[in-house]
Amino acid sequence: MRYSSRFIMTLVGCLLSVWQAQAQLVVEITQGLNNAIPIAVVPFAMPGPVKPSLDVAEVIANDLSRSGRFAPLPRGDMLEQPSSGDQIQFNDWRLLKSNFIAVGKVIPDGVDRFQVQYELYNVLNGQRLLGERIPSTTAALRATAHRIADLIHEQLTGVPGVFSTRIAYLNVDGTPPNQRYKLTVADADGANPRVVANSSEPIMSPAWSPDGQSLAYVSFEGKVAGIYVQTLATGVRTKVSARAGINGAPAWSPDGKKLALTLSRKDGDVDVYTLELATQALTRISFDPGIDTEPSWSIDGSKIYYTSDRSGSPQIYEASAVDPGATPKRLTFEGRYNARPRVSPDGKQLALVHQEGSAYKIGLLDLKTNALQVLTKGAQDESPSFAPNGAQLIYGTQDRGHGVLALVSNDGRSQQKMGATSGDVREPVWGPFSQK
Repeated sequence: MRYSSRFIMTLVGCLLSVWQAQAQLVVEITQGLNNAIPIAVVPFAMPGPVKPSLDVAEVIANDLSRSGRFAPLPRGDMLEQPSSGDQIQFNDWRLLKSNFIAVGKVIPDGVDRFQVQYELYNVLNGQRLLGERIPSTTAALRATAHRIADLIHEQLTGVPGVFSTRIAYLNVDGTPPNQRYKLTVADADGANPRVVANSSEPIMSPAWSPDGQSLAYVSFEGKVAGIYVQTLATGVRTKVSARAGINGAPAWSPDGKKLALTLSRKDGDVDVYTLELATQALTRISFDPGIDTEPSWSIDGSKIYYTSDRSGSPQIYEASAVDPGATPKRLTFEGRYNARPRVSPDGKQLALVHQEGSAYKIGLLDLKTNALQVLTKGAQDESPSFAPNGAQLIYGTQDRGHGVLALVSNDGRSQQKMGATSGDVREPVWGPFSQK
C-alpha cells in the first residue's frame, strides 16, 4: 500500500532521488490575505557620495509581504518619496489607502559604515510609532533591513517578526553517479545561501539546536548512516551515533543536551531513543514491534511525539520522556496516514503530514481538542517546520515536477513558494530566534 512505502521511505532515507542544487531561492506569493495591512515602505534616501547597492526599503517591503500579513504599496503608485516624518503629506497617503508608512535614510558614517535611520507612522492619525538609527556596514545592511522589518511586524501585529532568522535545507548538485549532497543554510528569505556540509554520499534530516548554533543531521559517509552534530560558526562536527543499523531522524531536546533519534537495535525493532550527548547514554522510548520514528520533543521536554505504524498505518503517538515505560497515547485518528510531527512554538499544536485521498498535505493537530486542520493544497507536501513565532510553516513540495520549498500561514490563508532557479530542494527546517 502506498502509505506503507512512503513511511518506510521516510524512515530509511530512500528519498535519495536526484536533487539538483540552486544558487538561491526565489519567493512567489501564490495566495495572500484579503485583509492584509496596507503599508507604504518608501525608498530610503541615500545622501552623500557613497551609495550602497542594497535597497534597504525593498528588503523590508519584501519581508513584510512574505509574512502574508502586509500588502506593501507598489512604488509606481507612490506620489512622493519622503525620507523623514516632517516630509510626509499624510492626506496624500490616505488617498492611496495606506494605513502605515515607513520612511528612512542610509547615511554614510565613515569608511564602509552607515547609519540606517527609519521611522514608522500611522497614516490615519499621523502618530510616530517607531524610529531609531541603527549602525551598519555594507555587509550588514541586509541584516539591518531584516531587523527593521521584524520591528515593524511586531509593532503592527503584536507578533515578533522572523525575518532575521535562518532556514536550512538540502539539495544535491550533479547527476548520478557524481552527485554532491549539500546541506545549506540561508536567510529566512532564501538570500545568502551557504553550504555547511558537502558530501558525495546522501545527507538528510537536518535539525537546528535550540540556540541556533549547531545542526544535527544524518550522513551516509562510507555507505553507513551516522548522525552528526556540526557547529556552524566553526564547521567543527562530531559523529554522535553510528550504531549498527538505522541511525536517523535526530531531534534536539529543548535544553540542547539530548537528541531523540531513531535506531534499529539487535532485536531488529525500529524504535525511538534519547541520546545524552555528554555521556552517550541511551534511553529507549518506544517498545512496539512496529516502526517508530520521526521524534519531536514537547516544549517542556517531558514528552516525545513520534510516528508509528503499530495500528496498521502511520499515526502520531505521544510518549513520556521521563517515564519511558508508560503506555504511549495515540493522537491521530483521522485518515490512514499521519506522520512527521513537529511541535508549534507555543506547544499547543503539531504540524504533520496528512494523507487526503491520494495526496499528502500539511496539517495542524490541536493537542487539546485533537481537531485536525489541513493547511495546504499540494499532492506531495512533506517535512513541515514552524517559524519560531508560530505564524508560518515552511515545508517541501512539488511544482511542475521539481522539488521546491513553500510557506503557509498557520491558518492556511497565505501561501507562497520558494522555488529554485533550477533543480530541486527538500527537507527545510526553520531556525530559532537568535540568542545573541
